Amino acid sequence: MEIKSRSGIMMMSMFVIVTISILFVAFPGGINAQQEENVFVTHSGAIVKTTGEILDPLYTSATVEFDPMEYLRDFNYGRISQLDDGTTLREYTIIANDEEIMEVSPGIFYNVWTFNGTVPGPTIRATEGDIVRVKFINNGEKEHTMHFHGIHPAGMDGVFEPVGGNGGQFIYEFEAGPVGVHPYHCHVMPLEEHIVHGLYGVFIVDPKEKRPVADEMVMVLNGLDTDFDTENNFYAANTIPFYYQHHPIQINTNELIRVYVVNMVEFDPINNFHLHGNLYKYYPTGTDIVPSFYTDMITLSQTERGIMEFEYQYPGKYLFHAHKVEFSEKGWVGIFLVNENQENTESEEYGS
Repeated sequence: MEIKSRSGIMMMSMFVIVTISILFVAFPGGINAQQEENVFVTHSGAIVKTTGEILDPLYTSATVEFDPMEYLRDFNYGRISQLDDGTTLREYTIIANDEEIMEVSPGIFYNVWTFNGTVPGPTIRATEGDIVRVKFINNGEKEHTMHFHGIHPAGMDGVFEPVGGNGGQFIYEFEAGPVGVHPYHCHVMPLEEHIVHGLYGVFIVDPKEKRPVADEMVMVLNGLDTDFDTENNFYAANTIPFYYQHHPIQINTNELIRVYVVNMVEFDPINNFHLHGNLYKYYPTGTDIVPSFYTDMITLSQTERGIMEFEYQYPGKYLFHAHKVEFSEKGWVGIFLVNENQENTESEEYGS
């Protein structure tokens, strides 16, 4: 009886396989109706079609509202004037919003909370001793503030003076200092909610004595919790996962590169920055003119930051990424494309 049962099962299996094969040939569209085919481009430029999940997509037709390449070298020096005593006054207008939707990865839309319409917000830049005056306007629905890391009076700290939504305003005014790279962010509770949605940016205070001329750029390391389970689904430098891998940053051989790096990843205790094929001088917080390390990898806790300086001797493609593999495989990875004997017309002297 057992042999006959096995024979029956085998016969039935053969019948099912033959039937499916006939249906597939006769009605190929019907069988595949449940599987959506995706098309994407690999790193080598090959076009791939798959019905599986795309973990590392390349932007081909998606509209990106925020341009990480433009943000990289964009510094806001404010509206500059002179006070009666000769002190430089820099005035900025920063507008908060919490209702914007951004396509952070193809087909992945996220409610970003923004300063001046971007995540991160604008890179504010001043020289030590300048007076910084920020007109803050809250056009969101929730209460928001701006909390600057650095030295300033208690009333300018952006903690105990929440600014109401729908047009609420506040003026932050203080003397720029100390020298270095500092974050600013909303400081309304629950704080993690305001940060993970994107209300942060970079505040650079330059020394009165100019730093050496360099090709300067800002990288804010951030994460995105797109399913609201307090664990990040994507990681990036400047918000868009894999962006600098698919759009390498162009630099030149034997040219000083200065990167202001700020870690704003929420929910994860540490992040890091590893540079391939080179080492960099690292200035923690940027408050000292003498580097503390000469290394190819630093580890950062949240809001920890510093300045990296390096030059490439040899042309070619060089990776930079988190050495915490989970972060790099979920988007925090990029490429420096080092060109030989080319002038970088985008670099500018600080303080302009």
